[in-house]
Amino acid sequence: MKYRKLGTELEVSALGLGCMPMFGIGAGMYGKADMAESLATLDRAIELGVTFFDTAEVYGPYKNEELLGQAIRGRRDRLVIATKFGFDLTDLPNIGTDSSPANVHRACDASLLRLGIDTIDLFYQHRVDPDVPIEETVGAMAELVQAGKVRYLGLSEAGADTIRRAQKTHPIAALQSEYSLWERSIEEEILPLCQDLNIGFVPYSPLGRGFLTGQIKSRNDLDADDYRLRDPRYSEENFDQNLKLVDVVKTVAGRHGCSAAQVALAWLLAQGDFVVPIPGSKRRATLEDSMAAVDVKLTDADLDELEQAAPIGGTSGPRYGEAMMSMVRL
Repeated sequence: MKYRKLGTELEVSALGLGCMPMFGIGAGMYGKADMAESLATLDRAIELGVTFFDTAEVYGPYKNEELLGQAIRGRRDRLVIATKFGFDLTDLPNIGTDSSPANVHRACDASLLRLGIDTIDLFYQHRVDPDVPIEETVGAMAELVQAGKVRYLGLSEAGADTIRRAQKTHPIAALQSEYSLWERSIEEEILPLCQDLNIGFVPYSPLGRGFLTGQIKSRNDLDADDYRLRDPRYSEENFDQNLKLVDVVKTVAGRHGCSAAQVALAWLLAQGDFVVPIPGSKRRATLEDSMAAVDVKLTDADLDELEQAAPIGGTSGPRYGEAMMSMVRL
């Protein structure tokens, strides 16, 4: 495993592990997970030198943090644990944003208990709350740093102005947002801003929710309750068009004798040493395949070919439905 820094100080493995598939928002969000295999996957990640683990209060909800807490018990000191707050979960399944200072403190204390740790290494606001000024939210997060409950602060899917205002309130170590070969709009303004402000960038869904692996060849490959059947880019009208990109990724992979997933992750790693993708996995086989991407070196010709196949805005369909799109880049 190789290592990088988020911000100026927080060292993490160059690839982290997104734990969401183990317990997402709703059963079977990305196919059903087996808890024994999920725990074995977390164990294997630690064996491979992965130090960066990403979870959230809303995953499960709560169960994902509990699972990760179980897995890391007795070996906490080696690891960087990131979790997120920012939702009102009092009226499930109706979920709204809540980044009030009171909820910031409540969520932190509850996450610490579920994870079984004394300090959260990286505490993200999961989605910007339009009803609470970011200065108030980050101010409350900063109080957690002062109290020793949190080490570093992060944002997720925040817009440029929000990032700037947050950074003036307290240093932000990382921004987490969707970024991959099929979702590159972040490059237009957000990614350069993070680089300028020395904020680490953590791409989630770096494999296009599994699409870029080439393992999903039709919608019939997904379980009936799989979230992706409602994903606009997986829809019947967009699926075949988006497979054209996968064909190019596979071609590059063939030249390197590696998997398509490894090419997609290697492409992200090549975008800058402040970029730390967190591919999600709930099985050891996919984990091991993804983590091997740190040793894949794409040539300039590879990068040019992928650039032409996956221009900004080139993917067919929006990345989310209307409701979820309304919660990003605020």
